[in-house]
Amino acid sequence: MQRRLQNINYLDLVLWLIRVSIIVIVVWGSIATLSDNPYSGRNWIDFIVFGIAQGSMYALIAIGYTLVYGVLFMINFAHGEFFMSGVMTATVFVAGPLSASGYLDRQPVISLLLILAVSMLTSVGVAVLTERIAYRPLRKAPRLVPLITAIGASFFLQYTFRGLYGSEVKPFPQVEALSGKIPFLGTELLESQLVVIIATVIMLVGLYLFVMRTKTGKAIRAVAEDKDVAALMGIDVDRTISITFALGAAMAGAAGVLYALVFRQVHFFMGFLPGLKAFTAAVLGGIGSIPGAAIGGLFLGIFESVGPPLFLDGLNVPAYHQLKDVIAFTMLVLILIFRPQGIIGERLAEKKA
Repeated sequence: MQRRLQNINYLDLVLWLIRVSIIVIVVWGSIATLSDNPYSGRNWIDFIVFGIAQGSMYALIAIGYTLVYGVLFMINFAHGEFFMSGVMTATVFVAGPLSASGYLDRQPVISLLLILAVSMLTSVGVAVLTERIAYRPLRKAPRLVPLITAIGASFFLQYTFRGLYGSEVKPFPQVEALSGKIPFLGTELLESQLVVIIATVIMLVGLYLFVMRTKTGKAIRAVAEDKDVAALMGIDVDRTISITFALGAAMAGAAGVLYALVFRQVHFFMGFLPGLKAFTAAVLGGIGSIPGAAIGGLFLGIFESVGPPLFLDGLNVPAYHQLKDVIAFTMLVLILIFRPQGIIGERLAEKKA
């Protein structure tokens, strides 16, 4: 993880991403024009903005996958349930009562911060307990054993929260302060989408600074490099791994609230598909890399949003969502075939070699 972060030339990376984005937009625009696509330029801007907002949520969830993999070389397939547990708890115990009392509309900032805090704390609690009970005893086991355990933990958490909160879809209250629109490039940007993008940038930058600048972050990077050497240097490896799980779960809990702000509904199975999409984003960017998770999530969100309209003659909601899934998992297969190290994983592969 440390070598990935240190070996990235961020200016070259940003310039490369800008060039790729321009090429993709030009190609897609040409295809749309040649195929008499019914969507206007304003529609395409809407698709891209929604894709950025959706990709931001994927990026936050993908952080958990990449942190855990960077430290333990383990894919935590229960991470989608950390995302689900926080927002469901916050919706039932905080968002619903605040909306019913009218406090959510009177004090939206305080209310949203309270909802966010409850969601993140719940996700952190579930993640730390899962790590302590299900994963820590298997620390020395072959890699396949924790992987199977993670799948079992995922189902256990799904049906535990189904028993706690019921199987029905629960509405997340509308925040009136975020129901407006802002003029943007000839179209209108939803305020909720703007909040999602800004909040994601702040949290990703904060997490990056925490990992790179703090003593705990240095301990995480040391454990990721070599657990035995880190233990000899006086680092509590078990505690550091628990903190890593907590960091990833906190990002997932925040992503759950942002998801609820956009889609306005939660349910016990809501973590499964976004969790798989976030795993795809982590692999796309380079699993084990924090910037890679952010870049992979952004790209996946944009591809999912802009791709389906190229093949549809009009708005067909079921077909749109099916094509989104097809695009996401096709990207996963292609990246595993042609570039398994991800977008920014090449330098690590050379170093290890």
